[in-house]
Amino acid sequence: MIGIGIAGCGYWGSNLIRNFTSLEHARLRGVCDLSPERLEGALQKAPGVETYSRFHDLIHDPKIEAIVVATPAGTHFPIAMESLQAGKHVLVAKPLATSSEEAMELHEEASKRGLTLMVGHTFVYSGAVQRIRQIMSDDDFGEMLYYSSSRANLGVFQPDVNVLWDLAVHDLSILDFLLDDHPVAISATGTRHLQDHPDNLAVLTLFYPDSRIAHIHVSWVAPVKVRHIHIGGSRQMIVYDDTRSDKKVTVHNKGVVLEEPVNGDPQAVRYRDGGWTAPELDSTEPLFAEATHFVDCIQRSQQPLTGAPSGLRIVTALEAATRSMEQRGQVIELPSFDAASEAVQLAARLA
Repeated sequence: MIGIGIAGCGYWGSNLIRNFTSLEHARLRGVCDLSPERLEGALQKAPGVETYSRFHDLIHDPKIEAIVVATPAGTHFPIAMESLQAGKHVLVAKPLATSSEEAMELHEEASKRGLTLMVGHTFVYSGAVQRIRQIMSDDDFGEMLYYSSSRANLGVFQPDVNVLWDLAVHDLSILDFLLDDHPVAISATGTRHLQDHPDNLAVLTLFYPDSRIAHIHVSWVAPVKVRHIHIGGSRQMIVYDDTRSDKKVTVHNKGVVLEEPVNGDPQAVRYRDGGWTAPELDSTEPLFAEATHFVDCIQRSQQPLTGAPSGLRIVTALEAATRSMEQRGQVIELPSFDAASEAVQLAARLA
């Protein structure tokens, strides 16, 4: 039975408390928050759990083996680092950190101590995204051509990160899971409409090898909530609408085909318009699946699906996207993130 401590009892922390109290192989031992009202709310969800007003006390509770960090993004690094240094396994809500240097330091610390370090990229654990990966690996889908998403709402403005770090991080983690390779360059444009607040609207473009491309639109100033993804394949296309209660994912037998040239005429484009299907999806709550995976990885000493390497790749992309946005869309080249080079870099830094 893994003893769990949760740092942060706000909106997301409350969801984590609800899910971790439902796990078979874990026990919620303690929660921490600076707000007495939030601690009182946590006690209502988990009666009898130990409460703390200082993160240091939670982290050094001997009954706790793993810390779940659900605090503002700017605090992820110091809380996660102190937890690792205290010998605790760590699950950090997205993003892993607010700089690639911090993300690498956490990766190093966890590797050096043999501890599980996982990032809460919750969409990766959804039945919809898991099923989409299966569909894309099938020959019927063909090769991925493009990914296009819109993730917008009216709010919530975050105090310490811009809209890319708050919303685009979801699509970056989905792409990181769906594809076996990584973007080679990135470009972003955006703006802020409230003085002294982070950028609240942005458009992000990721460039992949072989002319594949991904477009991500994110906004805190949209009139309605939108969570919509199109994925184009050479044989099929996928639509994922997370706001739907049913048929969240549909697969369309549509596409374009180049006709063979006739009598010297240029190749003509032919449109293929077939039917569509809505595959059955696993209905397990993604956050419950994520919490279960975290505990399983600790017990089995396995690398998490969204472990530190994934967190580092996504923070690096967000960092580059923010830099590009500051330069009005300047294309920023991204470092290679193949497994071999990551292992060599980590070993060199730990040597």
